[in-house]
Amino acid sequence: MKKLLSNLFIIFILTCIILLSYGFLQNKLKSFKPRDIYHFFVGGNSSDNTPEDSSDFLDDPDEYRAVWLTYIEFNAYRTSVKTNNEKNFTRFYQHVLDRCKALHINHIIVQVRPFADALYRSDYYPWAECISGKQGQDPGYDPLEVMVRLTHENHMKIEAWINPYRISSGEDIHELADNNQARRWAENQAESRNVLKYDHALYYNPASKQVRNLIFNGVEEIVEGYRIDGIHMDDYFYPEFDETDFDKAFDAPEYLSGLKEGKVSRNMSLADWRRYNINQLVSGIYKRVHKKNPSLTFGISPAGEPEMLRSNLAYYADIDTWVSKKGYIDYIMPQIYWGYTNKEAPFNDIINEWKKLCSGSSVKLYAGLQLYRLGITDKSQSDYKELQTADVTKKQLKQVSKDKKVDGFSLFSFQYLDAENDEYHFESSEYSNLRKNILKDVCSYIENK
Repeated sequence: MKKLLSNLFIIFILTCIILLSYGFLQNKLKSFKPRDIYHFFVGGNSSDNTPEDSSDFLDDPDEYRAVWLTYIEFNAYRTSVKTNNEKNFTRFYQHVLDRCKALHINHIIVQVRPFADALYRSDYYPWAECISGKQGQDPGYDPLEVMVRLTHENHMKIEAWINPYRISSGEDIHELADNNQARRWAENQAESRNVLKYDHALYYNPASKQVRNLIFNGVEEIVEGYRIDGIHMDDYFYPEFDETDFDKAFDAPEYLSGLKEGKVSRNMSLADWRRYNINQLVSGIYKRVHKKNPSLTFGISPAGEPEMLRSNLAYYADIDTWVSKKGYIDYIMPQIYWGYTNKEAPFNDIINEWKKLCSGSSVKLYAGLQLYRLGITDKSQSDYKELQTADVTKKQLKQVSKDKKVDGFSLFSFQYLDAENDEYHFESSEYSNLRKNILKDVCSYIENK
């Protein structure tokens, strides 16, 4: 009997070795965790889009879990305190960190340059209106210095989020601070084409070398002056044109003059030339970030639909080049802001497109997830019913966290994780009880994992 048990034990051990070896050869062990080994042996199998329900989704402490902290939240802070000073800002930001830690978030993506202005002491950009109440006005302290210090003291990471081209959501150049470079250029006829008006908004001209150098200088002063963990950009590149004006408006005159002068190849279409302009910016930022510190990351969060990004009428974000060639980005974070039942962009279809795009690439894929649409009142939205409960966000969080082809996620934005606070007057705090309860349900789900 003992000999039989001994033989069975040896057979079991050999079987385990064979199975583990097979798994290794099939690249199954690349990111195995204890629960994966269990499922491997007992025959459990889960598809990319059907995560197991038997274990917590936040079981990897190294998973990238982020939240965007926007200029809107800084506006809310400023208008919620009697005195805007370093002490009160420190208190506010520690509140942000405490809330994030309770929700297992380990990265804060802080919008430090929202409208060609800065939440830090800059030689190139005026102080941001959202932090001081008036663009160009010194708040009396350095918000980014405070945020970097506190984030690291709380054992979290912080990325500086910049909007490279957006100057203003209005078109009145005189509303900009006197020391805003955009105003200086716009008021100088020889350099006025560095600033463009389109659809009642102001943008820096992506075709301008002077503009690129301004953005590069701004990035360098951040990575050299602050112990940030990375630089982040979102989807504000080119505005959206239509068939009637895409070849005439915005920077089309620079393209045409470039063709005439031989500076632009006649084989390069206007759309490809615009992608080239953006690629020069992206590769230039990547180079400067990694020259300072190779461990820093540079990532972009583009709009969610790949085909829209490939359009000849908008964005001109060359995602195919960014993920297939080195020297552009370390991660890509598409804003997949739809439910599973959305007719135009169903969540599963879109995230599978991104997974396919990033397959075999060294670029990490993070999923940008929305909170702001939960409980929407617009019944014309095709995923309206799905957004009336927290279930859609719970499912998405679990799905992307379980999926080995997705390296993490970020939530838009912080205020929707903190709608019940009674100290800082976020827009989300004014939501109906239904929407607040949905957000509360999401937070409770994350917090209790």
